[in-house]
Amino acid sequence: MYRMSMLTFLLDGSEGLNQIRCMELALVHDLAESLVGDITPFCGISKDDKRAMEFKAMEDICKLIEPRGKRIMELFEEYEHGQTAESKFVKDLDRLDMVMQAFEYEKRDNCLLKHQEFFDSTEGKFNHPFVKKLVNEIYEQRDVLAKAKGATPPPAIEVPSMERSSKLANGHDGSS
Repeated sequence: MYRMSMLTFLLDGSEGLNQIRCMELALVHDLAESLVGDITPFCGISKDDKRAMEFKAMEDICKLIEPRGKRIMELFEEYEHGQTAESKFVKDLDRLDMVMQAFEYEKRDNCLLKHQEFFDSTEGKFNHPFVKKLVNEIYEQRDVLAKAKGATPPPAIEVPSMERSSKLANGHDGSS
């Protein structure tokens, strides 16, 4: 959340985005994870269940800080609905942050190309030109470093889908 918020300082106004709103959305977007944790496709939880858990966590957090909680919930809902230009930009920042973190781990642990699944899962999902430029720079740096070190990609990891319904996630196939 912090890195994403700091990245909003790179906006210069030419993007047509409200910088402060982007910063607010970045600060709030993962707040529910402080209670429910970072739910990934590997957790075996459906998107519907994840969404319900996160909304419940946000309601609990926001109740604790009323009357300010209403504003935080509005920002969280804006991000989750992904309809505004700012929420779409912050979603791009969230994906960018994941790619940056994966690359940092690869460099730190001397295991270049090992975290390819994070790059694959975001492929083609970046929309904002500014973020696309940053992502391309990371890809270029990663490729140069991997070639220099003779790194080869590990076997592909299949990332489970979170598209299952709640009933399927709980072992029910919907038949009676």
